Amino acid sequence: MNYLVLGANQFGYAVVYDLVRSPKIDEIFWADEDVDNLHRAMEHFVDKRIVPCALDIARLDDVKGLMSRSDVVISCLSPKHNYEFAKLALESGCDYCDLGGDEEELRKQFLLDEVAKNAGVAIIPGAGLAPGMVSILAATALQEMDVYQVRFLVGSLPVESHVELSATPIISSERLINEFVEDTTLIRDGKMLRLPAVSEVESIEFPQPFGHLEAFNTSGGMSRLVWTMAGKVQNLDFKMLHYPGYSSQVRLLRDLGLFSTSEMKVDGTAVAPRALLGKLIDQHAPTEPDVVLVRVTVAGLKNDKPVEMVWECMDYMDQGAGILASARMNAFPLSIVAQMIARGDIEEKGVLAQEIHVPVKLYLAELASRGINLSMVENGEDSETPGGKSPKGKSSKSNKS
Repeated sequence: MNYLVLGANQFGYAVVYDLVRSPKIDEIFWADEDVDNLHRAMEHFVDKRIVPCALDIARLDDVKGLMSRSDVVISCLSPKHNYEFAKLALESGCDYCDLGGDEEELRKQFLLDEVAKNAGVAIIPGAGLAPGMVSILAATALQEMDVYQVRFLVGSLPVESHVELSATPIISSERLINEFVEDTTLIRDGKMLRLPAVSEVESIEFPQPFGHLEAFNTSGGMSRLVWTMAGKVQNLDFKMLHYPGYSSQVRLLRDLGLFSTSEMKVDGTAVAPRALLGKLIDQHAPTEPDVVLVRVTVAGLKNDKPVEMVWECMDYMDQGAGILASARMNAFPLSIVAQMIARGDIEEKGVLAQEIHVPVKLYLAELASRGINLSMVENGEDSETPGGKSPKGKSSKSNKS
């Protein structure tokens, strides 16, 4: 099997790091338009199966040509390219998956469903952490209970308690800003709504050493799950976790117009505030260790009794491999899904929602084999619900191998 990994950023590096550990891979075409960046990334590998490829993604014929040599394409680039890349994968006859993160791109990708089925191609958008893993975890509850509420809390934080935006581990400034710009789609009281990002700030407690955190609406974290669960649940939302005060800094940047893509003249030079902000964030991005916090809470009825399932994970940077937790938790699930497609563990063709088509038990086992360990607590009607305290319940499970 041949894979094409688009992007030599930290996501792409972590995907390649994971792929080379599989003996069933013949070649990995690793493409980026920044040749120097690609060569620096290549210095960390001695595997001859990795083929570095200089690629200008604006040259669509070149992208398509490289895709035609691959069985599965994994995009780690900006979400604004997801629809175009999915179309090129269809034309090339190869399977495709990406990290998602843009709701409009996602809607357009799912319009390709019938074409993909007819072409015998599998496309799975949003197969990282959020969107991705969190939706798959929520889907496990649907097999065991009648669900009426699903809540996602996900955050990538520096291990030290820094509030400043400049202290946040940044892999993709464009992806981060997008989460703060687009409205978020959610379900409330059985109705689908769109609310502004960075709204409805609330306090959340996590186990020490993190303790008191804040959570607020952000976009792009649920992929197709909102449509999958429409008419089935009463409430469904996704919020970003961070240290208290973070949302105020984000709102300040937004209120100043720094998320705008409209160019303005500065001393006679046309400048797009969002592009400038992205460059500044990239320049000041810290390299200190990070942690990814995840809490997925699903409430409903099981055997006619109230029950709540709570998945939690705290994943830290792999300092030995030099891979941030935010890269691990996005890239490894993405790589797992891509390999499931290649191996035939996912047989369906078309544009697929991961919460429906990814085999959960195998997926959890694959995560555990990479050191991503998730705990699950099942709370009965006499147990406290999370939000004020860390979950405590009558039964607990883990995917640790």
